[in-house]
Amino acid sequence: MPRWLEDCRPFAHNGSPAAYIPELAKAPKEALGVTLLATDGSTISGGDSSQMFTMQSISKVFTLLLALMSNGEEAVFAKVGMEPTGDDFNSMLKLELVEPGIPFNPLINAGAIAVTSLIPGIDVMDKTLRILEFIRYLAGDENIGYNIAVSSSEAATAYRNRSLAYFLKDNDVLDAQTDVEELLSVYFNHCAIEVNCHHLARMALILAHGGLDPLTNRQLLPRRYVQIAKTFMLTCGMYNASGEFAIKVGIPAKSGVAGGIMAVVPGQYGIGIIGPALDRRGNSIAGVRLLEAMSVECDWSIF
Repeated sequence: MPRWLEDCRPFAHNGSPAAYIPELAKAPKEALGVTLLATDGSTISGGDSSQMFTMQSISKVFTLLLALMSNGEEAVFAKVGMEPTGDDFNSMLKLELVEPGIPFNPLINAGAIAVTSLIPGIDVMDKTLRILEFIRYLAGDENIGYNIAVSSSEAATAYRNRSLAYFLKDNDVLDAQTDVEELLSVYFNHCAIEVNCHHLARMALILAHGGLDPLTNRQLLPRRYVQIAKTFMLTCGMYNASGEFAIKVGIPAKSGVAGGIMAVVPGQYGIGIIGPALDRRGNSIAGVRLLEAMSVECDWSIF
C-alpha cells in the first residue's frame, strides 16, 4: 500500500480541486488516501484515509437505492433512463435532443435531481435526514453529518443545476407541484454529506456482497437493487471516462468532485479513496491511478 501511494501521489500535481464549488477548492491538492475493507473485516489503510470529505456524486448511488426501495423500479425508471451518455455530468444537451426528454441515467446531475425528487419526506430537512440516516446505517456511524458550508457554496453557484431542474419540470419529469429550490436544497445537502475512506469502504463492502453485510451477516439492501446500482457504477460511475475506467480497472466505482472514489470488488472488498485533485472529467487523478495500480497487481475484474 505505501508503495502504491508513493507512486501515485505525484499525479495529483497534474490536476486541481474543483474550483466551481468554492468550498471544495480549499482541499489540499496533494492529499491521497485509501482504505480497503475485506469480507472478514480486516482493513488496510494508508495515506490521508482519515481525512473527511463530502460525498458529492457518490451519494447518487445511495439516493438511487433509497428511491428504488421507496418507490420500486417502475416509478424510478419512469423518471430516469438506464443508458450512459458520453456527455459531461452536468450536460443538458440530450434532455432537449433525445425523446422522451428524461435524463439518461441516475448518476448524471439531471438524473440525480430527478431521483432526489422521489425521496419521501414532508420538507427539505425531513428528506435530508432520511438520506443521512440511510448513509449512517450503511456506513455504521451515527456521527456522520453534512457540511453546511459546502451545501451553501453549491447552492450559491448552482446555475447549471438550476437550469437542469427547471428544464426537467418543464418536461414533466418533475411533478408540477415540485418546488425546485427545495428539491435542489435536498440535492445539495446529500452531496455535502461528509465521510472518510473507511466509511466509503464500509458501504462498498455491502454493495460487494449484494446488499449483505458480511460483518454482521444481515441483508441490509435488496439484492436486485444493489445489482442495478453496481451496473450503473460500472457503466456510468466515472462520468464520461466510465468506459476507459472499466477497461483499465475493471470494477464498479463511483467518483465525486470532492475527490472521493468508492469502488467495489464483487464478493471480496470495499474500497474508499480520497484525492481532491481532479482530471478534466471530474475524477480524482491520483485516485484513478491508484485503483489502476491496485487492480493490475491484484488482478481484479468482474469478468
